[in-house]
Amino acid sequence: MCQPMRMRGRILDQRGVTLVELIVSIVIISVALSGVLLVMNYTTSRSADPLIEYQAVAVAEAYMEEILLQPYTDPGGGAESGRGDYDDVDDYNGLNDVGARDQHGAAIVGLENYTVSVAVVAEPAFGPAGKTVAAKKITVTVQHSANVTLALEGYRTDYD
Repeated sequence: MCQPMRMRGRILDQRGVTLVELIVSIVIISVALSGVLLVMNYTTSRSADPLIEYQAVAVAEAYMEEILLQPYTDPGGGAESGRGDYDDVDDYNGLNDVGARDQHGAAIVGLENYTVSVAVVAEPAFGPAGKTVAAKKITVTVQHSANVTLALEGYRTDYD
């Protein structure tokens, strides 16, 4: 009957962990934590790339919409002095803006790192026989200083 008492006494005396167990647990936790921190560092360092790409798409779409809303041929027949005077699709050929600009040529704040270039090329007429339509291919290329390049293509037809 004495033995169960001794066993109970020894069990009650053993509380806590040994130094070796403590060191092993610290090593395991630090290895796991460093892995988690590496993943977090990688994802946060790459999180700006999608924003730059979305902005590049928005800039390209804005330029494309502006160009596609212009007439197919020059209504005035004169030379334009600046982007605010552009009145047909061909006027945009060779446009090269350092920093995104609005339709009047004014710089847009916050988009200075984008470069926009436009090419307009006449395409062969297409459509069913007897009803062919002349077309121009418009390519808007947007580049960012963080090595992001995007090209958006569209067609403007002479449907007037």
